[in-house]
Amino acid sequence: MKVLIDECLPHKLRLYLTRHETMTATYAGFSGLRNGALLSAAEAAGFDVVVTGDLSMQYQQNLSNRKLAVVSLSAQGWQLVKNHTATIAAAVDAAKRGTFTMVDIGAFSRKRKS
Repeated sequence: MKVLIDECLPHKLRLYLTRHETMTATYAGFSGLRNGALLSAAEAAGFDVVVTGDLSMQYQQNLSNRKLAVVSLSAQGWQLVKNHTATIAAAVDAAKRGTFTMVDIGAFSRKRKS
């Protein structure tokens, strides 16, 4: 499968999706594209899955007529993503066109200094 990693996610994630042809949105020339524009560009370029950290995409986009799947992560920071790469890879492996999959990897929280 051809997988696009949204620019809001750490580029290192591509190193853990080795079963697929993986590219970042920046490298694909899709910097600055959001939501529907990103999905349309990814579809036109032949991507099968878009991995994003955009939690609102599920509610803003109708994927039923799309030729790709969306896998969304609950957090974007590498500190959380790196601990869940196997779960993320499994979600990408199982993704089916026209579907949205949420992968809960926790949420980033700043520790307050005392």
